[in-house]
Amino acid sequence: MDDTVEAGVELLSKLERSVSVAEAVDRIELLTGNPATVREVLEEAERRGVIEREGTTVTVTTSAHVEFEREMIEKEGEFSCQRCGASLSTGHFVKLEHAEIGPFGSSCIRIVTGRE
Repeated sequence: MDDTVEAGVELLSKLERSVSVAEAVDRIELLTGNPATVREVLEEAERRGVIEREGTTVTVTTSAHVEFEREMIEKEGEFSCQRCGASLSTGHFVKLEHAEIGPFGSSCIRIVTGRE
């Protein structure tokens, strides 16, 4: 299994609340724009019991949320938010086992991790 699928499954496992399938796809698309890979991530996460899909809702079945002190990295510099495109002087990155995603602004990092 490639690292993108592994990173996608791990990212879904870190969500802190139930999301719509569209929101889950939005998160996975931070890692890949390939529809087949997006589908593979969702199927693999469901097969492993990381998520449950019911209708248009994805519920995370794990409690492996992003530990902001350990898995969220702040870097100073000139960035554009990967989610909304805003200019940033501080980028927030999520460090997963198989990837590092970001940069995100302070509000977008909460959306990406499912805190909002």
